Amino acid sequence: MAALQFPCTLFKTQKWMDDYSASDMRCGDLTEAQLKTHYGLVDVSTRANPYTLTKITPFNQPQSMFHGSRGEGGKITRQQCANILFDEFRELSRLFSVYGTYKTLIEHMIRHMQHNNGMPYQHGLLDRALKDHIIRDNNPDNSTRLLLKEAFSTAVDWENKCLQVSKKDELRIAISRGKLPKFDRFQDNFNGMGITVHDTWATHITIKSLQIDNNRYRAVVHYKVQDHFGLDVDDISKFKFNQFRFFRIWFVLQRYNQFGFKPFMTNMDATVEITGGRNDSKK
Repeated sequence: MAALQFPCTLFKTQKWMDDYSASDMRCGDLTEAQLKTHYGLVDVSTRANPYTLTKITPFNQPQSMFHGSRGEGGKITRQQCANILFDEFRELSRLFSVYGTYKTLIEHMIRHMQHNNGMPYQHGLLDRALKDHIIRDNNPDNSTRLLLKEAFSTAVDWENKCLQVSKKDELRIAISRGKLPKFDRFQDNFNGMGITVHDTWATHITIKSLQIDNNRYRAVVHYKVQDHFGLDVDDISKFKFNQFRFFRIWFVLQRYNQFGFKPFMTNMDATVEITGGRNDSKK
């Protein structure tokens, strides 16, 4: 029987990496009438009206008791309006990113959307968050790391000190029984990861190397995870998103045909070591 050669990709999600045709990657495709009529996006910002390109003052906010008494605020350019909306977008992000190591990530990502024309995004803090999630997940039913650890102990050909090609599917099935790393835990609602990533789009899991000595193995496993920093119409149609000005501004900046700021791919990488022994499965 042939031995697996490394690196070897064990698992890929059905959704593709770099899928720019995904619904949440669209931009600049909706008119003012569509935004207002279909998605209720009339009251977008407290600072600028993206449709009339005017500043909003206390006298022309729709909810103000003084509304209409002084007419519209001063006219602004489309670029000035976008800058005002992005400033408000960043400020509102702090409601969802309250504490911890990753709380500044959302502001970095909003700035990336504003200035980098849809270029992919990667940051050391995202990689760190992914690795931390994988290592700290100690649920034997969910953790892909622990499920792989269990599968390795029975899949390794101990006599020939290798992993046979025929065992690849066994390892893939072990991964598929678990829950891929996502940032949808309770703490992610406040630590900055829920608002930057939350769910993920595509995941690839690869064995980079496998060392077998006596009755022990050491596997180096790489996780590549990709998400989309963008909103689709299903997102903004849900009350849990539409109720927040943060998401209304985001959707208008991305999808309004007078702005069309491009969403982007968020890339994360983590490499972890999985070690175990021949008799682990018997414990």
